[in-house]
Amino acid sequence: MQEKILGNRKNGMAMMLLFILLYLAAIAGFVFGCILIDESVSALAIVLLIVSSLWLLIGWIPFMGLKVLKPQEALVLTLFGRYVGTLKSDGFYYVNPFCTAVNPAAKTRLNQSGDVDGGAGKSIVLSQNQMSVNTELVNRKISLKIMTLNNNRQKINDCLGNPVEIGIAVMWRVVDTAKAVFNVDNYKEYLSLQCDSALRNIVR
Repeated sequence: MQEKILGNRKNGMAMMLLFILLYLAAIAGFVFGCILIDESVSALAIVLLIVSSLWLLIGWIPFMGLKVLKPQEALVLTLFGRYVGTLKSDGFYYVNPFCTAVNPAAKTRLNQSGDVDGGAGKSIVLSQNQMSVNTELVNRKISLKIMTLNNNRQKINDCLGNPVEIGIAVMWRVVDTAKAVFNVDNYKEYLSLQCDSALRNIVR
């Protein structure tokens, strides 16, 4: 899997202003169409009402394509299961609103520093009729910062059979977002297991 960087999509502000103007035009068109239909039923009034109503109903969909990235963050995008590309530099982007961000390690919490959301997702408590549902919002952004993985200490026997208790701290960061997301099931767990395995081999 080769990483494709989408660098030409930094037009989020222009697209947001365009969609807001279209919403205002749809509201004005709806009001004007209602006034025209009250005076006399004409084809122009009917077309204006239908177009304005459609945009007022489905005009929120393009807003889902607006993405904001901070420095040292990335967003891996797929469209109906097909890899589209990666947004890697900071800025305000507009992409296909049906694209979804993919990060299989978003909920993984290891003993490490520097995660995008601080290792914990934001939670919302919804309550209705004295029943509460705790919903966790998952941040799908991938951190490109250098992070520290501090695995737990483990007991290992060396080649002479002597027990050794040892731990490991690894400095790491994501370089290729496509390989991290698509080549392994969960890149954080994969890194942790590979570090433990390498540590056992070194001690032995």
